[in-house]
Amino acid sequence: MSDHWEIYALKYADHTDRIRGESFIFDPNHDAPLALDYYIWLLRNGDRTILVDTGFDSKESIVRGRTLLEEPANLLKRFGVAPDTIDTVIITHMHYDHAGSLADFSHATFHLQEQEMSYATGPCMCHDTLRKPYTGDHVCTMVKQLFAGRLEFHNGPGLVAPGVEVHLVGGHSRGLQCVRVMTDRGWVVLASDASHYYEHFLTGKPFPIVVDVEDMLQGFKTIQTLAQSVNHVIPGHDPLVRQYYPAAFNDDDTIIRLDLPPVTNH
Repeated sequence: MSDHWEIYALKYADHTDRIRGESFIFDPNHDAPLALDYYIWLLRNGDRTILVDTGFDSKESIVRGRTLLEEPANLLKRFGVAPDTIDTVIITHMHYDHAGSLADFSHATFHLQEQEMSYATGPCMCHDTLRKPYTGDHVCTMVKQLFAGRLEFHNGPGLVAPGVEVHLVGGHSRGLQCVRVMTDRGWVVLASDASHYYEHFLTGKPFPIVVDVEDMLQGFKTIQTLAQSVNHVIPGHDPLVRQYYPAAFNDDDTIIRLDLPPVTNH
């Protein structure tokens, strides 16, 4: 089996009623509109499938005021992947939009950074501001995966499969990790929330939800170092991803191929 993977970005939700001040610290155009997309990512290599993040469900969308376009599990089924057949799931961090719907993946082993579990279950969660991006039920579900023997921890760089690596970045959350994937066009980095938008890592502007600003700024450099080029860095929430990369299926811009070259450079 080759160590080259296909990568698909699957958009399952969005938040269009949003301004730049919610995404950039010290932004001069803080009140200008700026939409945000929510993705999960699917890696494929022959018969092997790896999921990166699990998104959130309809209950969470109501609580958070987000527009859910399709339940992540149903979106995967439409793509031809049954959630209970996925045996490997990488969780970049445990914020509500990346680690909801965990129970839908009943046969998976989850890959998580040690620091993220310690952070999400530690004294920092006593503070409302730090706790806000997390949902207690999601964290408890992850603890259940631990006791079921279905959680694999990484402490820094880790190998999930040949051609699939995780790298601790931090900044946005204590244990945030990005995912480095070998493809036919070289190393692609799924930045997740190490860079919500292209603008974050290209201009060095921090995102307001941050545990450590220094780590976040260093993370902008790290994801570029790990990637083959700037055109190989995929931000976690940028609608531009759907403009830069080709759709996997005709007339459906919710599922995008990231292992193929961009249709336009950025």
